[in-house]
Amino acid sequence: MLSVVVCRLGLQAEDRSIDGFGNNIALPNQGAAGMMFSRLASAHYDDGISEPKEIGMPNAREISNTVCEQLGPMPNPYGLSGMVWQWGQFIDHDITLSETSADGQEAFPIAVAAGDILAPVIPMMRTRFDPGTGTSPNNPREQVNSITSYLDGSMIYGSDTFRAAYLQAPSGGRLETSDGDLLPFNVSGLANANPTGLPEVSLFFAGDVRANEHLGLISMHTVFVREHNRLSGEIAGANPQWTHSQVYNRARKIVGAQIQSITYNEFLPALLGSLAPDFATLSYDPARDASITNEFATAFYRVGHTMVSSQFMLVQDDGNIAPGHSIPTMDAFFTPATLVAEPGLIDLILKGLATHSQEDVDTRVIDDLRHQLFGAPGSGGMDLVSLNIQRGRDHGLPSYNEMRQLFGLDPALDFSQVTSDPAIQAALEDVYSNVDEIELWVGALAENHIPGGPVGELIAVALEEQFINLAEGDRFFLLFDPELEDLRAELMSTTLSDIIRRNTSLTNLQANVFFVSESPKPLIASISFLPESGDVQLSIVVDPAKTYTLQRSFDLTVWETILSGLSGEGLMTVTDPGAAALYTEAFYRFAEETSAP
Repeated sequence: MLSVVVCRLGLQAEDRSIDGFGNNIALPNQGAAGMMFSRLASAHYDDGISEPKEIGMPNAREISNTVCEQLGPMPNPYGLSGMVWQWGQFIDHDITLSETSADGQEAFPIAVAAGDILAPVIPMMRTRFDPGTGTSPNNPREQVNSITSYLDGSMIYGSDTFRAAYLQAPSGGRLETSDGDLLPFNVSGLANANPTGLPEVSLFFAGDVRANEHLGLISMHTVFVREHNRLSGEIAGANPQWTHSQVYNRARKIVGAQIQSITYNEFLPALLGSLAPDFATLSYDPARDASITNEFATAFYRVGHTMVSSQFMLVQDDGNIAPGHSIPTMDAFFTPATLVAEPGLIDLILKGLATHSQEDVDTRVIDDLRHQLFGAPGSGGMDLVSLNIQRGRDHGLPSYNEMRQLFGLDPALDFSQVTSDPAIQAALEDVYSNVDEIELWVGALAENHIPGGPVGELIAVALEEQFINLAEGDRFFLLFDPELEDLRAELMSTTLSDIIRRNTSLTNLQANVFFVSESPKPLIASISFLPESGDVQLSIVVDPAKTYTLQRSFDLTVWETILSGLSGEGLMTVTDPGAAALYTEAFYRFAEETSAP
């Protein structure tokens, strides 16, 4: 916690603007809310100006059904917890928001084949664009980022002064809350994402319009509002002469720095391994463009969609499964009333995210997102995969191979050079006529992972570059703001585990909540597809000094024993390749029975 002495520091440096304006002194609009996304590659529209790239392209829903169907749990083998994707989404809502056209005149629906549960169509509107663009091949359509691109906590505080003012309490530098120390409600009818048509007054209100999207996201928002208010109380108590605005801005600056520290010291090393930006090498460079690129927002950073599990596990502080076990992801969308009725669920959800493995990064996406996004099929349900693909065409993104070459990477010459997985190779070949047709988001997810890391090469280098730009192009970044100099060491050591424990009843959290265990057991799982026999062989090496029980679950709540007394090296063969994912899940659920004498 920040000491009272530290909080007595006098007012020195300036504060960030709410809308990001003026961060870069020479280019004050850079990174500000409402500015255009930047681009790594030139825009690729069918007419070279604004028409979506769809001539000759396969149907987006067909790609989803062929390449992205997931038959069961496919947890990652790196020990990454569900907190990785949850934090990734939380900060995504800090740096990028592409909203659809306000006039409803630019429909871009996805046709769905008869017999498909989402037939006949998945509705979609085109993204809002800068009206000064899309006039000629020399001035193609450019989409707008509605929020600040800086990692500044705007999902908590807002990206415009009106929203920011509404979120502030009348005094004490605090943010508004509701009963149960929850987020405030949207009682004034301000902008809020609401695809399920809930009464506006039943929705929570936060700095970002998407805060109600699901229970995990609401929980993260709630914890950081509580952290702001905790800091405000400490700062105001140490500085009784300070005004509401002074206390608010100091707390806001510290929370923003905490978010940056967690992102660069915990999240990015978990996601990118050795390619994570190195704090020791970062320095402020006003020539760095901190704007979010269209390719990052519309393709690369949507890597999180493949990480999401089909359940929000509910776990108690002692590590035991809570009554009720879990909440299906499809039942967690836009249900703020669930937390109003039971605020303590926030603790169980966050502990569950920190305890259970996230899904592996690949082209596979759970049915809750592929058929039941924001509703059941036929009752508002959509396919996030199809929407991602169609959105890339709406934005005129380059192809997978074009993007590899732009980063100086070798293009794939055939499908086997995209991925070594024969099943994904075959699926890609089923829908794309050649490897150069593969779209950016799909190809990037299909790649083999970097050594020791959970993502492919293209995603890794793209995220590395964007997050370096976000740090080095931000005049108020944790490392460069003189007002934070005396707090820097303490802020740099602050973890997400610290923030959660300060603002919930949880006490039993690992120091790094982005990994499921402080000291993971030496378990190494591998899957070998044996095409000549159609079998899938699963092998695992365990600590030979211990004995384990191998368990499997089809729903993540009821576990059955597959093998007991397992030690040393165990091998098993699954003759049904379709069940491979379900058996693979077993390798990440080990219950230690005894230690060898």
